[in-house]
Amino acid sequence: MPGDSRLAKINEEIMRELSVLIPRLKDPRVGGIVSVTRVDTTRDMRCARVYISALPDFAAETDSGGRRKGVLAGLSSASGFLRRELGEALSLRMIPELQFIADDSIERGARVLDVLSSLRDKDQTE
Repeated sequence: MPGDSRLAKINEEIMRELSVLIPRLKDPRVGGIVSVTRVDTTRDMRCARVYISALPDFAAETDSGGRRKGVLAGLSSASGFLRRELGEALSLRMIPELQFIADDSIERGARVLDVLSSLRDKDQTE
């Protein structure tokens, strides 16, 4: 569809702008390295799901979700500021509401690599 490429460009622009804006936030819950991994905007431009990955220990088992909840709560409380800044930076008629979602794909990928590495090491020792 012709609208798909436009939506993909809007998603990229929102991701790029949020990647610049998020480190400027003064909320202590959003400390550390917080990166935007993906943005999915609905076709009607009313809502954008923003997938967030944060280091250190964003998805650590010992964390029990405390850091994850803190980062997501900090970003949710700053969503009005982020929308206003997006409105100034992007020339869109409607700026979507931002929903922040934890993305642990980087951590899952690292775990898969660790498992594969341990299997390879085990195979080489036998």
